[in-house]
Amino acid sequence: MVAITEFQKIGLGLMGFGLFFLLFGVLLYFDSALLAFGNIMFLTGLTFVIGFRRTAHFFFQRHKFRGSFFFLGGVSLVLSRWPIIGMLVESYGFFLLFKSFFPMALGFVLSALKIPFPNAFVSSSSSMV
Repeated sequence: MVAITEFQKIGLGLMGFGLFFLLFGVLLYFDSALLAFGNIMFLTGLTFVIGFRRTAHFFFQRHKFRGSFFFLGGVSLVLSRWPIIGMLVESYGFFLLFKSFFPMALGFVLSALKIPFPNAFVSSSSSMV
């Protein structure tokens, strides 16, 4: 069993509320205050969950620099009251940061759901038989 510290519990709560505020901010036609609050809460929660050193290491790796630049630039645009452009830039940065993770996550979801037709496209074998 993995022990979760109190800081990690607080971090999970902050991340959850951050995602809620981000979703609510988008649903309310890109309300800049809610989006800014959600971004700050999510990044603070991430820091609480994995630690400051690991968060800094994740965002400032050499091969992830462009994704980090766009993601953090989008956060700063949202904080400067440019919510639509900021969320677009932030989304592009999020895609660049996690693009190596998406195929693995998609393969896991498809294998968990046991959908035969899409699994043929995702699987590594070249035969469709």
